[in-house]
Amino acid sequence: MAAWRAFAAIHPDSYRGAGFPLQFLADRTSFSVLYMRFSLLFISLFLTSNTYAQPTLEIIDKSYEPQIKTVQLYPSFDGTRDYLQSPAATIENQNLVLEFDDLQDNRNNYYVKLIHCNYDWTQSTLRDLDFLENFNENPITDYAFSINTHTRYIHYRYAVPPVKIPGNYLLIAYRDSPSEIILSKRMMIYQNQVNMTKDNLMAGSGNLSTKKQQFNFDIDYSNIEILNPLETVHVVIRQNQRWDQAKFNVPPSFFREPSSRMEYRFFNSDQQFDGGNEFRFVDFRSLNFPGQNTGKINKAVKPHELSVALDEQRSQQVYSQYADLNGNFLIENLDVGEADLTGNYVYTQFLLKSPQKINGEVYLVGRFNDYVRSEENRMHYNPVGYYESRQFLKQGFYSYLYEVVSNKVSPTEIEGSYFQTENVYEVLIYNRPFRPDADLLIGYYLVNVNPR
Repeated sequence: MAAWRAFAAIHPDSYRGAGFPLQFLADRTSFSVLYMRFSLLFISLFLTSNTYAQPTLEIIDKSYEPQIKTVQLYPSFDGTRDYLQSPAATIENQNLVLEFDDLQDNRNNYYVKLIHCNYDWTQSTLRDLDFLENFNENPITDYAFSINTHTRYIHYRYAVPPVKIPGNYLLIAYRDSPSEIILSKRMMIYQNQVNMTKDNLMAGSGNLSTKKQQFNFDIDYSNIEILNPLETVHVVIRQNQRWDQAKFNVPPSFFREPSSRMEYRFFNSDQQFDGGNEFRFVDFRSLNFPGQNTGKINKAVKPHELSVALDEQRSQQVYSQYADLNGNFLIENLDVGEADLTGNYVYTQFLLKSPQKINGEVYLVGRFNDYVRSEENRMHYNPVGYYESRQFLKQGFYSYLYEVVSNKVSPTEIEGSYFQTENVYEVLIYNRPFRPDADLLIGYYLVNVNPR
């Protein structure tokens, strides 16, 4: 008791702040009450802090922890650049692979599970055994440590288990417990049961705004029994693997029931896509001899620092045609090879010339950050006359754009939008039969507009 009185004399506010006057320390009964109240307060604070620390699952492509980097989900065909493909596979050949880096020294126990989703990426009511043969929890056992890199990391690889029915799936990876989510990625398994034909008489520049793109197509469902296609069939279209700009539940323009045919003609501007512009790019696959659109590289520090060449605004420029990766990125190391394990992470500085601040927020987006408009990807304006952003990227080739979020200007205010731009579209056709009560992906087709 003497020790407690001495502490109370030195720190009287410690007890008054908790609502306990000092005279409570005069006897054992009061001390016991004080001890119990402080214990309960500590437990409450501990539980509250841990509750807020747990991430909330979102049905989007997302990394939930900053050390989880360079997440890729793609169909593996044993090619050198398979990861440029969309995360879609046929029900007959399910070959999807997940890869990511964990920027730390020690290996963690990571697990993967799948969630079946409807056409609009809301979680379906199916149970695990409705779409899986085995348990819905699999450990990631394929991993390797980085080799002679400035930032140490562990590279994980995981072959996604097959599912029984086609549709949308959200893959989530977590540490030890499903509440410790580290990443989520969307994927598609399809079974082409309907035929899609593109109308070659697509609208051209004379019928469209010079900023918009559209294409027309027909769906023939004569090979599958669909009782009420206007109610059960849902069509989704996305451009360059972007879910943030996808158009969901696109309605048919004409329905030909006798011939089992649905025709899609996009006459309204809200059903058309902005053509956008060809993606910008920067090439630092080699740190000894950096490639196109790179500026200074500072090797005096580790990790190295790289400046991207100063970008100009393009909305007022004439459209310029060149080949691009449609927002994708390559992980390659031309200096050493085996980029998965030898690729260095580099602090990469992006600069956009802008004499005046734009009326809205500017974001650096590409598939490398899943087009997420977050604080990490927001460009900060420097009154000297440019926007800047610092990204921690793995050695490779990156394509990107600058997009504006504003109620007053277009998202393409910086880049411009042109109907001549080359873009790849995915047409996703879903049907909800009586059994199972979920949206099945019965058609998946690629449409290349303005192919080179």
